[in-house]
Amino acid sequence: MWVSKSLTQWLSRAHPAIVAVFAALSAFGVYFCMYAFRKPYSSAGFTGLFYLGIDYKVWLVTAQVIGYMLSKFYGIRFISGLSKGKQGVSIILLTTWAWIALLLFALVPAPYNILFLFLNGFPLGMIWGLVFRYLEGRRATEFMGAVMAISFIFSSGIVKTVGKTVTANWHYSEFWMPFITGGLFIIPLILFTWLLNHVPPPDKEDELHRSPRLPMTKIERIAFLKAFYPGIILAVITYSLLTILREIRDNFSNEMFTELGFGGNAGIFSITETRVSLIVLLFMGALVLVKNNLKAFMINHYIIGTGYLMAITAMLLFTKNLIGPISWMTLTGTGLYLSYVPYNALYFERMIATYKIRANVGFVMYIADAFGYLGSVLVLFMREFFALNVSWVKFYSGMLIAVCTIGFIGNFITAIYFRNKYYQTPSTKTLEHAT
Repeated sequence: MWVSKSLTQWLSRAHPAIVAVFAALSAFGVYFCMYAFRKPYSSAGFTGLFYLGIDYKVWLVTAQVIGYMLSKFYGIRFISGLSKGKQGVSIILLTTWAWIALLLFALVPAPYNILFLFLNGFPLGMIWGLVFRYLEGRRATEFMGAVMAISFIFSSGIVKTVGKTVTANWHYSEFWMPFITGGLFIIPLILFTWLLNHVPPPDKEDELHRSPRLPMTKIERIAFLKAFYPGIILAVITYSLLTILREIRDNFSNEMFTELGFGGNAGIFSITETRVSLIVLLFMGALVLVKNNLKAFMINHYIIGTGYLMAITAMLLFTKNLIGPISWMTLTGTGLYLSYVPYNALYFERMIATYKIRANVGFVMYIADAFGYLGSVLVLFMREFFALNVSWVKFYSGMLIAVCTIGFIGNFITAIYFRNKYYQTPSTKTLEHAT
């Protein structure tokens, strides 16, 4: 109790830069640990297992993604209307739920344990919104959001490496590995959540620069969508395509590395994802230096477009044998995440600040995520039913070219729409015109 009170008092008097670093590292820690309950199983192959003629691992990925997707649909209302003060306890309870599901996944034989990957995915879909509520609406949100965002790039590689180590060196089965890996991170999760819960709310300067972030009523959610629906629809479509591509890369990188000749290298995930994380952090963290909200909002579009071009360029170099497999995975991953990470809160953070809307990031992000994960499920089943002989490398390559081409065009149109919207309608009157 004394430690908690002292930390609260210290943070309330600390320089805003110190608070930003503290909040960023705490959020990074929480989300990093969450991935230990979500992604370790994807480092396993479950070779030779099928159910109803479909690869068993595809069933697992699909079950978890469906749970995650439904969580996002539920979160559209739940996260946008959540009052601050209950996030910390909710994070611990939801992650514990996910961990128990992994225990049942280990205990129940295949294929009946597929259900427990669904039950694992549903609670974890809420964690992002709970964590980001601590960070949004601040002058340093880009920095904090970028640090949090790279956690799911960096942590995905690390927890897969840990998962590989648990099976290869500790000799646990692929079914027990996810539960064991999650158990290694439960205490760090509690610690980082406790730290994050001490982050003070945005101050007056934050609210002046970024606008207050308040729970949204049903009427406010409808008004928000009416005001910006053409831009929101385009942004959701392009983000959904990126989510599909990212899920393929994230969940089946083990299969791709095996096809490329790196299947026995447990550290390969950490090598590629660490490089990607650092490059993305450099780009996105620098946006905190841009004070003008409209300019920063437009720069988000430029970064997204740059990411698409980088991924396509890396794909072309790889097909001509000008770069190797690791460089290809690293560069396409960097391009993919340069396009994906801005949408993952920072884009909508500056959008809200630009138009001075009574809203919060969670509402629009959970709309985008819900449709993104819905698309992921559909694409996985399409691959199984219509492209059984296509390798994961070829499937990922084809998807990458299609997504980046469509996404680049969609991003260009979206940028024009939002710029015109800003100059056509005074920002403080936007919702009044909508309603």
